[in-house]
This record gives sequence, structure tokens and C-alpha cells, in this order.
Amino acid sequence: MTGIATLAQAVGMHGNIAALGAGLAAIGAGIGIGQIGGKAVEAIARQPEAISKIQTNMIIAAALVEGVALFAVVVAMIG
Repeated sequence: MTGIATLAQAVGMHGNIAALGAGLAAIGAGIGIGQIGGKAVEAIARQPEAISKIQTNMIIAAALVEGVALFAVVVAMIG
């Protein structure tokens, strides 16, 4: 019985650490995408004629940040 209890405790701790890692990745992605959006709005306010270029770059940057965050969540859950 001791081995089973120890295994359950180890799995429980691993789940807590994985959840912490996934949460940190989500928080980081939220901060990063927020920064990207805020700076894009500032840039559009300064140069309205460049809105299409700014939006394109903003979408690409946000997608890259989201991809890294998804990768971090997967690594946190596997590791």
C-alpha cells in the first residue's frame, strides 16, 4: 500500500506543477498579446495611413506569441 500511496502523491504533485507551468504560460501570452495590441493602437493613432501594414504585423506577432504559449503549455503538461 505504501508504494501506491507514494505514486499517487507523486502524480498529484506533478499535476500541480504542470498546472502552474501552464498558468504561467497563459499569463505570459496574455501580457505579450496585450502589449502587441496596445502598441498597435498607438501606432495606428500616430499614422492612420499605415493601418493595413500595422494590422498585418500585429496579427503575425500575436500568432507567434500564441504559438509559443501553446508549446509551453504542452511542454508543461508532458514534462
